[in-house]
Amino acid sequence: MSNEPEFPRQMTPEEAKARSKRNVILALALVAFMAIVMLITMTRLKSGVARNQDWDGQAGAEQAATAPAETGQGDSAAEAPES
Repeated sequence: MSNEPEFPRQMTPEEAKARSKRNVILALALVAFMAIVMLITMTRLKSGVARNQDWDGQAGAEQAATAPAETGQGDSAAEAPES
């Protein structure tokens, strides 16, 4: 058998306070990291959505201008229905 005790030793109040302080600092660092990642993600998504909306607006205008010619429907007033 080893010379180590079966149960961990009791921490002194100073050690417990130091551990608690380290845990709080680690928790704050983790929250700060998560906030930074979230802000970066949201910023990139906003710029991507804005860029996509600009592209959709331009593509929509181009499609609207070329849609009758592409579908072969032409101007409805120029075409008279056959009776």
